[in-house]
Amino acid sequence: MGTSNNPPEPVLPDVLPNGVRLIFCGSAAGTVSAQKQAYYAGPGNKFWRTLYETGLTPRLFSPDEYHLLPSCGIGLTDMAKHVFGSDASLPKNADDPHRVYRLVCDAAPTALAFVGKRSAQVFFRTHFGLKNMPYGLQEQTLGPTKIFVLPSPSGLAVRYWDITPWQALAAHIK
Repeated sequence: MGTSNNPPEPVLPDVLPNGVRLIFCGSAAGTVSAQKQAYYAGPGNKFWRTLYETGLTPRLFSPDEYHLLPSCGIGLTDMAKHVFGSDASLPKNADDPHRVYRLVCDAAPTALAFVGKRSAQVFFRTHFGLKNMPYGLQEQTLGPTKIFVLPSPSGLAVRYWDITPWQALAAHIK
């Protein structure tokens, strides 16, 4: 098995400014997000509306304004950076929980929030040996960083939607 000196380009770039207070980590870019080159761009996705409704952003941002989130102390990444699609379509070897761990340890934000259970399960299985976790604030931390697991805002996950853990995250950040 050979190695390449040039890793593949990510579907969407990380948005991880210095001094970030909150990092959102999704599974992977959805198909619409990959096409539009913008985070959480699917027509039924509630991510941007939820950030505004919970007070995490001062106004409603559109997906193509994702690069403005650092002005709100917010960063973005995904568990799988080099593939896109629905959670069910992602190849098993696409996840990189060690990369996410390094990013969070380097940035030392107040909170890491997993957007949906899938990315959280990959991370928790690798780093804490856990398979299941509830939504909301977790017992486990990464140094000073608190960890939240949030219901996915994707239109595909509407039956799991609950804004309450998002409100708890916002209250913690404020």
